[in-house]
Amino acid sequence: MAFSFLTQELAIDLGTANTIIIHNDKIVVDEPSIIAIDRNTDKPIAIGKKAMLMHGKTHENIRTIRPLRDGVIADFNAAEQMIRGMIKMTRPKNQLISPSLRMVVCIPSGSTEVEIRAVRDSSEHAGGRDVYMIYEPMAAALGIGIDVEAPEGSMVVDIGGGTTEIAVIALGGIVCNQSIRIAGDGFTNEIQQYMRHQHNIKIGERSAEDIKIHAGSAISDLESPPKPYEVRGPNLMTALPVEVLISSQEIAHCLDKSLAKIETAVLSVLEQTPPELYADIVKKGIFLTGGGALLRGLDTRLQNKINMPVHVSEGPLHAVARGTGIALKNIGKFPFLIR
Repeated sequence: MAFSFLTQELAIDLGTANTIIIHNDKIVVDEPSIIAIDRNTDKPIAIGKKAMLMHGKTHENIRTIRPLRDGVIADFNAAEQMIRGMIKMTRPKNQLISPSLRMVVCIPSGSTEVEIRAVRDSSEHAGGRDVYMIYEPMAAALGIGIDVEAPEGSMVVDIGGGTTEIAVIALGGIVCNQSIRIAGDGFTNEIQQYMRHQHNIKIGERSAEDIKIHAGSAISDLESPPKPYEVRGPNLMTALPVEVLISSQEIAHCLDKSLAKIETAVLSVLEQTPPELYADIVKKGIFLTGGGALLRGLDTRLQNKINMPVHVSEGPLHAVARGTGIALKNIGKFPFLIR
């Protein structure tokens, strides 16, 4: 195609925690969904990793914004600037003409009309000419290699930053699904609260995230538990510095309520599943994707609760983005893309 430089095709996984952009089957952008804006001029100062370094450390002239909350756009202007900045990262520095964009963007399966329109408007304002949407569980299923158009049921549980998407997929459509707003960010929040109540220590979002990564666990009796993680911060009463060692057992106890809610949601989707598809799921098992799937022992916990095999997919962090990339290549073929 002679005019291929005039059209750029992008698959965007617009996540609450991270935004991933795929161009020509390659991940070209994988950055935290955060933007730092100058309060005086309203112009972006940094986007992605650079803005993340500033998060929680800014002075009054800079504010860091996470434009997505619970998987949907909470700050329209910041979201648009962030998408635009990330699209710019995909282009060579010396490119003069900005090509017209054709993109497929990922949205939570529980999105309302208004939320869908917000994503579409932000994408169009950021330069998208043809904007298609795909539901997250569908993208996740495509990304882990499930044949979504086959006449058999597959169940995907995608635990992202803002939402956990649970869906049963068959014949290229979502048969039954549930989208709950308990996910990675919720876990981080629980850890912050736990440290405050249990250890009288005040920690920020980034420290809580580090605890989750280094000592996070869904069950207290892991076969090979990680080393206890050292946390430093001010004591709430005295403001003097304290050091605490946090074990994976503590985090398993702290996340128990949130994980129980995810289990309940999975069971409720299984209740709505037609019996023929239910039989397929029992045979194939449930697939976990998203960053939350990396929580140690989560597959074991779900397996014990539901009595079905549970598999953590390969590269769960990028599954949704990979699936969005596959959808981009088959725009004409897949009937489940939303125009």
